[in-house]
Amino acid sequence: MILAGDIGGTSTRLAVFDGASGPLAVRAEERYASASYAGLSEIVRAFTATSAFPIDAACFGIAGPVRDGRVETPNLPWVIEADALAAQLRLPRVTLLNDLEANAWGVFTLGGADVATLAAGHPTADGNAAILSAGTGLGEAGYFWDGRRLRPFASEGGHASFAPSDELTIELYRWLHARHGHVSWERVLSGPGLVNIFNFLRDTRRGEEPSWLAGEIESGDPAAAISKAALAETSGLAVHALDLLVTLYGAEAGNLALKMKATQGVWLGGGIAPKILPRLKRPGFLEAFHDKGRFRAFLEAVPVRVILNDKTALRGAAYHAHEARS
Repeated sequence: MILAGDIGGTSTRLAVFDGASGPLAVRAEERYASASYAGLSEIVRAFTATSAFPIDAACFGIAGPVRDGRVETPNLPWVIEADALAAQLRLPRVTLLNDLEANAWGVFTLGGADVATLAAGHPTADGNAAILSAGTGLGEAGYFWDGRRLRPFASEGGHASFAPSDELTIELYRWLHARHGHVSWERVLSGPGLVNIFNFLRDTRRGEEPSWLAGEIESGDPAAAISKAALAETSGLAVHALDLLVTLYGAEAGNLALKMKATQGVWLGGGIAPKILPRLKRPGFLEAFHDKGRFRAFLEAVPVRVILNDKTALRGAAYHAHEARS
């Protein structure tokens, strides 16, 4: 029995997977509001109190950099330590993974219904791959070909410096720099990033914010309100903001494909991509993905796929633990 977790700034999912034979099967699963708890150990305690399954191994995917079995979560006031969790669960060891590394392992568990293809490309059988996920933040990871199979590895590429590419994005960069200093890709390519883009376009008089939308933004989830208005095309300003986010998503996905030499493909994970899939299927995303000058032909051969299964990181943590034991 494997205890797996997908720990994000908004929610934490825990599940027990049965890895005794055949595909990993879920035996128990719960979801928790992360900010309602003082730390992961408190959530683990609540989960195990209601789960009667004996735990043989545990692995957690966490939004944050893992160093020496320890994570200081950037979007929560938590410190997570593998040794402390192992003692709590009475296990020899517990594995902590970056959430995108867990997501990358989870790709190996997906079926056809879990994926939407944006570009089929012409993949190689023995190249690298990449994955990036926009949600509460922006995560990036890679896969290297070890001669037999793809092996995921973590990165913190979402916090690398944003690169504007035209007059509009140069102005966006300056607007963000005046407010935050360093401007990372996460500042523009995430849920909060969509809000930043919307506010920039509004403040620079590139569209009018309807009063009803201002009310929804004020009273609820701002990113969700803007995205909903954009997809329904009830606000021109929201449409402009989402279209710019899609273009930036394509640009950074293309950047990552080049950095990883991802000839086996690029995966888009996270919560945003499945929700805006119709927009990603329009020409803007792939045009930005391919628009790399002399390397356009290289990128046109790279497959691009969207992960539709929102439990991929949870499954990836379980899959990693299962692989390690076997």
